[in-house]
Amino acid sequence: QVQLVESGGGLVQPGGSLTLSCVTSGFTFRTYAMSWFRQTPGKEREFVAGVGSPTLGGLTNYAGGVKGRFTSSRDNVKNTIYLQMNSLKPEDTARYFCRAYGSERGDFYWGQGTQVTVSS
Repeated sequence: QVQLVESGGGLVQPGGSLTLSCVTSGFTFRTYAMSWFRQTPGKEREFVAGVGSPTLGGLTNYAGGVKGRFTSSRDNVKNTIYLQMNSLKPEDTARYFCRAYGSERGDFYWGQGTQVTVSS
């Protein structure tokens, strides 16, 4: 059974930092590209950051609004991805989801999300 479990969300003041984690199981982690998305009520889920499969180079990419502030990484031994978020802004407030995507079969899986609220 595939599982993706996010954690690390919470309430933080503007300018603060948080680190999100997504622990996975049930699939061959190192062959999947892993990404972070976020969503606010009434809006579509949007891409935040991604880390490619190490079998394909493990490249990272970021949405323009978070580049330079967020860092995504993966631990292929712990089957976990991370999102280090610095210099947080109120507009970063959202529910954050991790996603696994397997390019070989075109399958993907989502976690249940973790809430991040940036407010003073």
